[in-house]
Amino acid sequence: MLYTLDYFHTIATLLCEASIFIEIVLSQPTAFQVMPPTHNAKTNTSIFRPDCLAGKVALVTGGGSGICFEVTKQLLLHGVTGAVICGRRKNFLERSAALLEQETGKVCKYCVCDVRDPEACQRAVQVAVHTFGRLDILVNGAAGNFLAAAKDLKPKGFATVMGIDAIGTFNMCSAAFPALAKPKVGESHQQDAIVINISATLQCPATHWQAHASAAKAAVDSLTRSLALEWGEYKVRVVGIAPGPIKDTPGTTKLAPGMTGEEMDGLIGEGIPLGRMGEAFEIGHAAVYLASPSARYITGTNLIVDGGEWLYKPPMVPKDMVATLSRKVEAKSRSQAPQSRL
Repeated sequence: MLYTLDYFHTIATLLCEASIFIEIVLSQPTAFQVMPPTHNAKTNTSIFRPDCLAGKVALVTGGGSGICFEVTKQLLLHGVTGAVICGRRKNFLERSAALLEQETGKVCKYCVCDVRDPEACQRAVQVAVHTFGRLDILVNGAAGNFLAAAKDLKPKGFATVMGIDAIGTFNMCSAAFPALAKPKVGESHQQDAIVINISATLQCPATHWQAHASAAKAAVDSLTRSLALEWGEYKVRVVGIAPGPIKDTPGTTKLAPGMTGEEMDGLIGEGIPLGRMGEAFEIGHAAVYLASPSARYITGTNLIVDGGEWLYKPPMVPKDMVATLSRKVEAKSRSQAPQSRL
């Protein structure tokens, strides 16, 4: 089977941000098994102080794999006292939490949680508060996605994605608000809690076969702005991060059996102005910045981290022909004048 650039461009964009890949019918076994992260000795230099988030506690939905696993890791590496990761599979979470503790030397707990269930979200918040005594950072990364032409999309599939992405984000924000807004001992007016909603660029302006995910992420973006507006008085900031195609994450790994990471990076990179796919730690660093004191006047906005991918359009004229064709077109346009049709 031949794969086109458009194929990879569309698929990478729609899958890289999902921490949970689902089928329309959740009761059936999933067609793709997402493997837990494995140990990676590779380190990435950070410009941030390792204690810039000192004393804070984080709760991350979808933190068992992919982008949100790395977000959790970077938060812990930059001073967060402890974290709780959430997902629907206990064995998966258990392994990921152990790996995060191994790689960061910090405490990482887990809580089985379907974000569509408000009571499950309450339990996850309680785990964080009871374990660490506070909650400062909430990252909403749980997401569901699949390919579907709008004409073939069933209401159940649409509702499933809306339920996980949009309603799930609201459920967790609602459950976490009392803990986030609670004054922290010794911090008074310097208190700074934050919600980071993992969004996408599918809805900017639109993506084929993604009516459901685009609607869900547009709702998440709207919720980010609304909560930022209302929760500012409680010193709770609400922001979003919209990742582009991210290499070595579960979604992108399955795109082309037999292709190496370098081959995939080169192919998808053709549609990205910066010429490459992103790396998960870059999303993690974006989260570190937004959660840090340096960003304490930032709220209600969505930080796009995609190398310019959402802006990309194939050039109408090859770069080496721009000057020549521009002169010719200018001369032709000057000679154009209205013509009588009588």
